[in-house]
Amino acid sequence: MEGHSRVRNANAEHRESLTNLERLALFVTTKIGSMKFFFLLLTITIIWVLWNTYAAQEHQFDPFPAFVLWLFCSNILQLLLMPLILIGQNLQGRHSEVRAESDFDLNVRAEKEIKRILAHLEKQDKMSIETLRRIDELHRR
Repeated sequence: MEGHSRVRNANAEHRESLTNLERLALFVTTKIGSMKFFFLLLTITIIWVLWNTYAAQEHQFDPFPAFVLWLFCSNILQLLLMPLILIGQNLQGRHSEVRAESDFDLNVRAEKEIKRILAHLEKQDKMSIETLRRIDELHRR
């Protein structure tokens, strides 16, 4: 179409602007923020608690009721994952802003195009009315 600029792909622009570390953070955020990861942690926790509660004393590696090793491991996991999750959320926020800006630009361009089309239609309506008026005059003669 002549006179029309291309619509920008905000998703592609955002993907291309990411560094490798930002891609890693988004990947981790996406995977950790899933039900699969939740059920994995839930399953590991249940197995851990049941094993260390009901297994024979010599097989328990983190005895009930303290579960000190589990608390230590879960805290380390939280300390490692929390910054990645926050970075991923910031990146997703930036992506949302880019998409919102792109949507706004597209809406502004669409509004201008709609106004142009409406003006053209109004001009055609006036011309049609004038043509019909002239035809009507010719028929009256």
